[in-house]
This record gives sequence, structure tokens and C-alpha cells, in this order.
Amino acid sequence: MRTAEYSITRRLTADPKRVYRAWTTPAGFSRWFGPREFTTPEDRIVMQTRPGGAWHVVMLDSVGNEHPFGGVYRELEAPARLVMTTGDPDNTTGDVASTVSVMFKPTGDGGTEMTMREQGVNTDDAQAEGAAAGWRQFFDRLAEHLDER
Repeated sequence: MRTAEYSITRRLTADPKRVYRAWTTPAGFSRWFGPREFTTPEDRIVMQTRPGGAWHVVMLDSVGNEHPFGGVYRELEAPARLVMTTGDPDNTTGDVASTVSVMFKPTGDGGTEMTMREQGVNTDDAQAEGAAAGWRQFFDRLAEHLDER
């Protein structure tokens, strides 16, 4: 196992404040976080949006199985940046964990250039590529949500 790192940049039509809210409010997060075939009910999301605060979601698959996911916020600089963990990146027992950093840069036309960087701890290339593919699908859903207005 080794540390893996990748980044994804996505151009979004909404301004950075709106994109940041989609990441940091249960109402926003529930609309896009998770694979397409899952739902993430707003009432199953906890977000303590402060450094050191926990975030936790329960995604439901098509037959109702629960898939919990979460971590801890490390930095929040609204509406420009957030850093959060998934799992425990300080764990040395081999559990997969990562740190996700997201930058929200305004574009000249009222949109946002969002760049997400994930650095995994104790992971391998296959796990990293699977995670990146998952995030790309999540970001497709995020773009669709932000385009609904």
C-alpha cells in the first residue's frame, strides 16, 4: 500500500458561494453526493462545519441498504476553500482514508472553477482510480443540481 494523489477540475455555472453551500449544507449535499443509483437523504446528513467538526452521511442504495461515509473538517474558508478527511488519515493500521481539498475559484462569467484534490493514505492505484471515478460521477450530479435553477 502507498499514498495516492489525484485532482479533478470542473467548471460549474454557479458562483462560488452557491457551490460552497452545496458542499457544506445538508440540503445541498443531499442533492449530489453519492453514486447515481443511491440517495443521500437530507435527514441522514450531519455537518458540523467548523475545523475539527465531523461530517457524516448515510447513502441508501436501490434496495435500502445503508452505506455510511464521513470524516472531519480540517479547514473551511467560505466560499474559497475547504479541506476534509474521509475516514481517518492518521490511521496506521491499514484502513483506507484520505484528505480532500476543494478550491472554488470565480470565473469571469459568474461561474466557478472547482478543483478537488484527494490524497489517499494506505491505498493502491486501483482504489485511487475507483475513488476518482466515483468523484467524477458525483460532480456530474453536482453540475446537474447547480444547473436546475
